[in-house]
Amino acid sequence: MAEINRSSTTATSAWDKRGWRYRPRVQMPDYPDAQALEAVEAQLAKYPPLVFAGEARRLRAHLADVAQGRAFLLQGGDCAESFSEFSADNIRDTFKVMLQMAVVLTWGAQLPVVKVGRMAGQFAKPRSAGTEVIGGVELPSYRGDIINGFDFTAAARVPDPQRMLAAYTQASASLNLLRAFSTGGYADIHRVQSWISDFTDATDAARYRDIADRISDAMAFMAAAGVTGETAHELAQVEFYTSHEALLLEYEEALARIDSTTGLPVAGSGHMIWIGDRTRQPDGAHVEFCRGVQNPIGLKCGPSTTAEDLKVLMAKLNPANEPGRLTLIARFGAGTVGDHLPRLIKTVQEEGAQVVWSCDPMHGNTIKSASGYKTRPFDSVLREVREFFSVHQAEGTIPGGVHFEMTGQDVTECTGGVRAVTDEDLSSRYHTACDPRLNASQSLELAFLVAEELRGRRLEEARQAKAS
Repeated sequence: MAEINRSSTTATSAWDKRGWRYRPRVQMPDYPDAQALEAVEAQLAKYPPLVFAGEARRLRAHLADVAQGRAFLLQGGDCAESFSEFSADNIRDTFKVMLQMAVVLTWGAQLPVVKVGRMAGQFAKPRSAGTEVIGGVELPSYRGDIINGFDFTAAARVPDPQRMLAAYTQASASLNLLRAFSTGGYADIHRVQSWISDFTDATDAARYRDIADRISDAMAFMAAAGVTGETAHELAQVEFYTSHEALLLEYEEALARIDSTTGLPVAGSGHMIWIGDRTRQPDGAHVEFCRGVQNPIGLKCGPSTTAEDLKVLMAKLNPANEPGRLTLIARFGAGTVGDHLPRLIKTVQEEGAQVVWSCDPMHGNTIKSASGYKTRPFDSVLREVREFFSVHQAEGTIPGGVHFEMTGQDVTECTGGVRAVTDEDLSSRYHTACDPRLNASQSLELAFLVAEELRGRRLEEARQAKAS
């Protein structure tokens, strides 16, 4: 098997945190007041990092386990975090549903689940067009609260660097709350198990009750054996990490720091950052910035991702070929995974690259409903996940994780699921500032269905091992 190109011994060779400024840039705003922008950047550069290098290194070690089939990745959260929707309750509810999903997936995979939120930094969004037209009026597109305002007015749509300071403050508060929830007893597995039972006790979710009962039995057995959150802190606490798309590079550069332990640069804006499908140009600004920081890096791979591009990107982003450094997030659309994923898997195998394979079944399945709302059919999301698992089974490779746009709120943005959200229901609680999200019920239901896939794969592997 060929080895990946290691001509650069470290990801930071000839790298400077300002180097991206001399590369082609896309999907980034042009600020009208350069002095105001520089003042905000200077202020952010003096602030403490939002996350610490040791935390990013720990996540990278967990993702190395995912790459080698010893753990499973669950990544989820808002499409775009909003200043106006920010509240402790919203953070708690998303955290709560992710904990439930993780327990269900742990049961299915019989593996630890690495929990990574699209939280505390997911404020910027790439757009398919630079402007939008409403009622004959054309204005710049909304690019996320960290850049400009959602209101359709000329004033709101002007990029404002002060929004970066507001985003930092909100991210800091979010992280503070997430850390408290993770270690303060709220995440105790017995509490999480009771939430799962509440979901399956509902008539429309009864088909998942058998799995919930098995989880309950396992909890009861451990309690009888004296293993509880009081005797084993691993059952009362969780490790929860944050991630976002590294789109607004002025913000990312201002929060980049030097790890005092290793002397290497690290992104202080989040534990994991990723490069989007629209910004993954090998010689572009976003790849240039991300290649130099030591955090785990995600790379969105869509239908237009070529084998040659992937080879170059893997060499740039992970030249030392370290497991846990690079996560490839596949986003193709239901019915097309088999057309694209096998050739990318082949490329990875030919290069001998160590990667995590994760499935984003959201972005390739966005449609416009008859009522005019953007939506994502639950069945299409599930179909893409199943196709992802099927291709990996055929190729003999590891389906390492899933990546969902979701919320803990009872919104009506994606159709389908056991609660049967219809096209007519979309208008009742359509709150997203950008793309449609799975609600709490749909997210947990999807976790049950993915758990069934994982369990089926595990049992089949055991059967084959026994037969051989």
